[in-house]
Amino acid sequence: MKILIVDDSETSRMITKKCLSICGLEDSEFFDAQDGLEALQVLSQTPVDLLVTDLNMPRMDGFTLVKKIKLSPKMAPPHIIVFSSLASEPVEAELKNYGVASVVHKPLTPEKLSLALEAIHVK
Repeated sequence: MKILIVDDSETSRMITKKCLSICGLEDSEFFDAQDGLEALQVLSQTPVDLLVTDLNMPRMDGFTLVKKIKLSPKMAPPHIIVFSSLASEPVEAELKNYGVASVVHKPLTPEKLSLALEAIHVK
């Protein structure tokens, strides 16, 4: 499985990778990006199976990233999980309209991520 992790914090990207590994995806190929612009560059070159992105990032936030992916189906991963401390119910509903499978509230834990992965049948 190929997984792209998008977050402006290197520490958060490492924690996300560790949580995914604990959830049973340790043999996956991991890619990372600091923001939505960098993520689009990765996606234009490498198809991934799962995108895990933060919402709040400089240059291009996760919400804009998800909308741009929806407009470019060729680069759209089959599964998108968003994590954020800012997501409200209306934002979550709009994200789901753009193809987001799950919104996980920070702090990210293996348990929360495991539930999101189970919901999309990824393990």
